[in-house]
Amino acid sequence: MEPKLIRSKGGAFEVVRDGETIFSKLRQGRFPEEGEVLDKIPPS
Repeated sequence: MEPKLIRSKGGAFEVVRDGETIFSKLRQGRFPEEGEVLDKIPPS
């Protein structure tokens, strides 16, 4: 599956895979560190 960008407002940066939130800038109050999102996604 190819990633897609869904634009939003309010400073949101959410990474969701198969309905599961992988990273949420709104919850964590920061952008992810380099590699942090990929480390949380299990291989297909």
